[in-house]
Amino acid sequence: MTDVSIIGMCSILGAGLTIAIGSIGPALGEARALAEALAGIARQPDEASTITRTLFVGMAMVESTAIYCLLVSMILIFANPFWNYVVEAAKTGG
Repeated sequence: MTDVSIIGMCSILGAGLTIAIGSIGPALGEARALAEALAGIARQPDEASTITRTLFVGMAMVESTAIYCLLVSMILIFANPFWNYVVEAAKTGG
């Protein structure tokens, strides 16, 4: 197995693990936030607009974690900083 194939394999594996593990937390966080917001609206229906507005801001912040994980995965697959180094080393034989 060459260095190029090892870097490629590790990049794909790392990207897969990043997006898999990095999306579990935000999904659970958003589900809990939604459940608590619905419970809050059920207790105080007059405050529904305030709770909903705060819920959307909070969900956007929680979702940003999953978006960062997607960004890291895309970098590992398409713009890996180690890839050019390994390809150059393979071309020169060193």
